[in-house]
Amino acid sequence: MKLQHNLGGLEGLGPVVFQKRVFVQAWEERIFGIHVAMMALSNHLDKAIPQYPIKQVPTTFKDFWTWGHLRMGAEGMNPFDYFRLRYYEKWLGGISGFFVEKGYITAEELDAQTALYLASGNLANAPLPAGGNAAIDTQVVRYLREGDSPKGAYAGTAKFEPGMKVKVKNVPPIDHTRLPGHLRGKVGTIDSVYPDAYGYFFPTSDGIGSPMPVYLVSFDPQDLWGAEKSEPNSIYYDDLFEVYLEAV
Repeated sequence: MKLQHNLGGLEGLGPVVFQKRVFVQAWEERIFGIHVAMMALSNHLDKAIPQYPIKQVPTTFKDFWTWGHLRMGAEGMNPFDYFRLRYYEKWLGGISGFFVEKGYITAEELDAQTALYLASGNLANAPLPAGGNAAIDTQVVRYLREGDSPKGAYAGTAKFEPGMKVKVKNVPPIDHTRLPGHLRGKVGTIDSVYPDAYGYFFPTSDGIGSPMPVYLVSFDPQDLWGAEKSEPNSIYYDDLFEVYLEAV
């Protein structure tokens, strides 16, 4: 199991910094904007809910990019780098690596632009490209307002009902998962079944992808971390895909 997947209840990870500002440095706003534009121009949106006329948008970005891809990049990092780097530094590394891998920019070009930024210490010498395109802007703004939904059709019925005891499967570590590591092998109770079926942006090797039931599952914190690390009379909840659960 990757350490990044198993943070619940761990101690000694260092002091918690309560940063009140959303963006600490100017480049963080820019990398957030790049990520949003990549999601808004992703080539899967012509099959998304809602559907977008993405093939008619005159963008040179022709790849598949979602929140899942961003998370997969972070989870694939060396754990020491994962904890050393700040939030948007992880974004910057993942997105930069993606653009180099897909051939949008070379590693040499990236190094040159990085040197330009480091020399000045701000973004004044690294302005945004000139020009713009109204159709691209319209698509990005619409995506910001509407997004795309993981909800989908499901022909079956939910395996579990409220009140049933379930055990979280201990699936092997993979490149990306939606299962918190501290829940693996633990027993909980189905609190409720969400009314719709939900999928994911792309299939993962631990079983999520196509729409399936999703459950709100409750756990006794003492079963997860022991009495000495748990607050009395408290309940821990987590949303879990059906594929991660088995009957007790």
